[in-house]
Amino acid sequence: MIFYTTTLFAKGDDFLPSGPCKKTINYSYYTLCYDSTHRQATWTKHKLTLEMISGSEKRTDDYRADDKINDPVTERDYKGSGFDRGHLVPAADMKLNRVMMSETFLMTNMSPQVPQLNRGLWAKIESSMRAAVKRWGDAHIITAPLLTQGLPRIQSGVSIPDSYYKLAYFPRENVMLAFYVDNRAYSKQIKPDDVQVTVREIEELTGYNFFSELPDEYEESLETTL
Repeated sequence: MIFYTTTLFAKGDDFLPSGPCKKTINYSYYTLCYDSTHRQATWTKHKLTLEMISGSEKRTDDYRADDKINDPVTERDYKGSGFDRGHLVPAADMKLNRVMMSETFLMTNMSPQVPQLNRGLWAKIESSMRAAVKRWGDAHIITAPLLTQGLPRIQSGVSIPDSYYKLAYFPRENVMLAFYVDNRAYSKQIKPDDVQVTVREIEELTGYNFFSELPDEYEESLETTL
């Protein structure tokens, strides 16, 4: 990671990935790019604040089809698949009110994750992002499966990603973090730091341009440094 002593002023503050997107959907507190071929999000983007993670809203667990999608995935489509309905935007990031919490249980925000990953290392990465917000202030977070041709599918036709990544930019401290994991079980001894990569590595893997609103010279430094 790399630090700068002054806050950068970006040209905009949406920080949506720059690249092809078949269908962008805006919810109250996050945005995603939906791919009907894979029947899940190509990426999600949300802003995370201390207020959001300090709220008292409980999990709603109201998994449901998204009426913004034609032929949507339903809450029953993962049944018997052996995979968790893995949140991309975490429920624990959205504790300020019931609307934001409930929106995380739309099936467009789910991806088939190996249970040991979803409940293990992936949960640790999510928790580390919330800890970082407490330390460094608001974060812009991008979370995504790596979707490629020829992936296996669960019975309902949802693709099973081989891997996932999570990126975060903290404007107050000008810090970027990136994590990349395979969709598999990891040893309990593996920590988020062990799967940390650079944002540039994820860009090369996906073809997306992340955090492109930043001035080029700072974007280059931040994206190429662990």
